[in-house]
Amino acid sequence: MKGEFRVGIVDYLNSRPLAWDFLRGQARPGFRAYYHPPAEVADRLRDGRLDIGLIPSIEVQRIADLVVLAGPCVAAQQEVRSVLLVSTVPPQRIGRVALDRNSRTSATLVRILLAEQYGVEPEFTSSKPQLQEMLAEADAALIIGDPALRVSTGSLHVLDLAREWRGLTGLPFVFAVWAARREVVRPDLPGVFCESLEHGIADLEVIAGEAALELGLDRTDLMHYLTSNLSYELGAAERRSLEEFYRRAAACGQLDEVHPLEFIL
Repeated sequence: MKGEFRVGIVDYLNSRPLAWDFLRGQARPGFRAYYHPPAEVADRLRDGRLDIGLIPSIEVQRIADLVVLAGPCVAAQQEVRSVLLVSTVPPQRIGRVALDRNSRTSATLVRILLAEQYGVEPEFTSSKPQLQEMLAEADAALIIGDPALRVSTGSLHVLDLAREWRGLTGLPFVFAVWAARREVVRPDLPGVFCESLEHGIADLEVIAGEAALELGLDRTDLMHYLTSNLSYELGAAERRSLEEFYRRAAACGQLDEVHPLEFIL
């Protein structure tokens, strides 16, 4: 491939450790970063406006000819805190859900969890991630990323989707992966993104401090989020979780079929 790799990055706090070299302008030569919400990164990767992207994990099944970069991912072992279903009624009574329009993976996950854990199949709509506006039109709202960290839930019912998935399956949950269009793949790609994650992990204190100023949140709390709520390695349990997620997504009509994942090591 000639020219630069066009890399789609989601500038949520949960993604910053993975994209740290790109955010600092210190990635290896030959890579140009573009910043978009998760759903838009996937759309641009699908239509060829990006070569590599940090995309919602469900989109690996929906976009043809993608290869997953082994190693880095955005996952949670228990609760994640930044992917929440916030409701004015108990989960068993939810009749309408407003989905954060930036979500693809979590929008599928919430359908699975409500059906399998709570026995409800509500109506779904797409909305801007504004909690009060969402709850004015629906019983529940799906909020993801940095907006979820700012949510003041008060007396509302809150489901942490990673914790719910762990309760259902006993597995961690993988929210996003690095994926590349097959025609741009070359052997050194995983190393570039693994190196970026290594640098991000080394600089988590810096990341938390910068985010605290930007988001108006407590630095110590954000450091706990980065180190305890999130995990970043696509290991054996995470791969099993992806397979289980795709199987259940297909069963509830969110995937036409499930394809084996292809990894570049």
